[in-house]
Amino acid sequence: MTPTYSVIGRQRRVFVPPPAGTALPVPPHLQDPPIYRALMRAWADRGRTLPGRHDPEWIRLAAPQVTRGQFSAFRDPQGDGR
Repeated sequence: MTPTYSVIGRQRRVFVPPPAGTALPVPPHLQDPPIYRALMRAWADRGRTLPGRHDPEWIRLAAPQVTRGQFSAFRDPQGDGR
């Protein structure tokens, strides 16, 4: 009897390299639409954060404010149940 279901589980994949002398096509680099480029230019002119660019102010704001050892913890009194 032929099974009517497929085998479920891990399938083995075999990599077969392309024949020698054939180059894989490189996808063309698409430029941003003009309206997006204009928006990025306007944001940069105003000193705003740009997507994909390093932002020193964000790094400063997101940095931890408390350093190790800055605060000490109180010891629980003996028998306090905490």
